[in-house]
Amino acid sequence: MSKKNINLSSVKGTHDILPHEQFVWEKLRKGIRHVAEIYSFSRIDTPILENLDLFQRGVGEATDIVEKQMYTLTTKGGDKLVLRPEGTSAIARAYIQHGLSHMSQPLKVYYDGPFFRYEQPQAGRYRQFNQVGFEIIGGENDPIYDVQVMITALRLLESLKFKNISIHLNSIGCKACRAIYKKKLLNYYKNNKKEICKDCNRRMLDNPLRLLDCKDEHCEAVKKEAPSIIDDLCTPCRKHFKEVLEYAEELKLPYQIDPFIVRGLDYYNRTVFEFFVEIESADGEKTTSLALGGGGRYDYLFEILGHRNTPAIGMAFGMERIVEAIKACNINLLPRQKNKIFLIAIGIEAKKKGLSLIEEFAGSGINVSESIGKNSLGAQLKASDKEGASWALILGQKEVFKESVIIRDLKTGVQETVLLKKVVAEIKKRL
Repeated sequence: MSKKNINLSSVKGTHDILPHEQFVWEKLRKGIRHVAEIYSFSRIDTPILENLDLFQRGVGEATDIVEKQMYTLTTKGGDKLVLRPEGTSAIARAYIQHGLSHMSQPLKVYYDGPFFRYEQPQAGRYRQFNQVGFEIIGGENDPIYDVQVMITALRLLESLKFKNISIHLNSIGCKACRAIYKKKLLNYYKNNKKEICKDCNRRMLDNPLRLLDCKDEHCEAVKKEAPSIIDDLCTPCRKHFKEVLEYAEELKLPYQIDPFIVRGLDYYNRTVFEFFVEIESADGEKTTSLALGGGGRYDYLFEILGHRNTPAIGMAFGMERIVEAIKACNINLLPRQKNKIFLIAIGIEAKKKGLSLIEEFAGSGINVSESIGKNSLGAQLKASDKEGASWALILGQKEVFKESVIIRDLKTGVQETVLLKKVVAEIKKRL
């Protein structure tokens, strides 16, 4: 083997979730399962690998995801595959493939798991990242489902103790009224062609709505004066949006109408939205808005994929984004410190007896920590201190012979000896 040093860093754009970070992630996953159960969403899991043309057709060839960000591969058999860059197209494929339209409609499903996009890594954004999504598919094209998805997402954020949440809400209409708006938008941007970036000059030809997605400083200034699509909605789309707003008012959703929310994927129509949380600076003098995720209605996706027209609405959060926001907002999700029991065993016989004792405690629903691979009493006591234990159970050769164990209160130093057969009951009293 070569003696050249191995690169032991994680691949650019990926990250490890270390043991001390897992509690927040588990709290997030638990929150996902909880709100899914409350609002009757069933879990669905799709493969990480999908066919390339699923996303080329579903997401749109003129989107950044398809043009720049997909990880693609060709198998030995010549199949063109992709590491899934988003969840909605895969959910739609599963819905069609497995005939899920025969189930009770609408079908409400949720998912969480890893996704992949080749983009520039930054805080809360990775090339391998995790998303949670909620989708309502089939049934009637009713605005009430738009708001049900939003309230589910809102309750998830609230369960994680977020405050100052806002929903930026818009309608991008249907094929008919959007075509009229695109012409108006293009005319406006053609008059400002010299003021916008190269990417936006290209978007004018490929996907005009994505002009409103650009975060370039000069493009942001131009966008402020751009026409609003809400002014050009057709009668059915205007009615749909009005009902969405009425339901949002009924539920007191923290929404604001934002005519520049368009969501950059081809399958969206009518309702689109994004969730933001306000983060205060350390000195409390300034706040910044952090986007956590969003979604919208995608009634055209199933038709694009060769299926019949099927009403659908969904949204997704970046889970890394949520974790970063939890840190930025200084949200404490740690539980109250529980009384910990720590076993200390000195000598082979004590270790054997200690293993049986741990199992006895486990059978009573009490977790016992240990570091019995260390031989000295001092080393094990130091380990119990790092664990933040309240009591130590000390077993030595003498205790094994007398079938007893020492219970030491690690806060006061007071200790007493009890019989092994009574130690579980004694600890239960103290807990």
